[in-house]
Amino acid sequence: MWDVAKAADSTPRGDAIRLLARREYSRHELTERLRARGHDGDAVADALQQLADEGLQSDERFAECLLRDRILRGQGPIKMLAELGRRGVDRQLARQSLVELERQQGVDWSERASEVLRRRFGEDMTQGLSPRERARRERFLAGRGFDFEQVRNALRGGEEEL
Repeated sequence: MWDVAKAADSTPRGDAIRLLARREYSRHELTERLRARGHDGDAVADALQQLADEGLQSDERFAECLLRDRILRGQGPIKMLAELGRRGVDRQLARQSLVELERQQGVDWSERASEVLRRRFGEDMTQGLSPRERARRERFLAGRGFDFEQVRNALRGGEEEL
């Protein structure tokens, strides 16, 4: 819990720097946290603009870090973009960050979906599935943020093409 005695001595800039020392935050998240600590909205906006100008806070850097982490967790692009939106990152910036990461890492979302299936269900993940089990795996991948085409390709991965 935030100590009220400390709040009287703190500044928006100092509190933001302490938060950023632990991990990256979006500007929106920092604004919410600093306002919750009782800082004035204008002072918060000024402090965050100054930090952004100095390169200490960057929504672009935040988006890159979050996307890299979520790829390692086996999430798909739909879920990642939605999370960036919830955290206040501009939709265009989020999309650009995703495209750049895909380019840098050569991400194949269908292959990622296949890997997620293998980790969850084992090597024999698509052979001879009942309709119910197939639907279960489709829901699993959709819940992870993969789109229809990626799910379909992942489930087709272990089947023989006719």
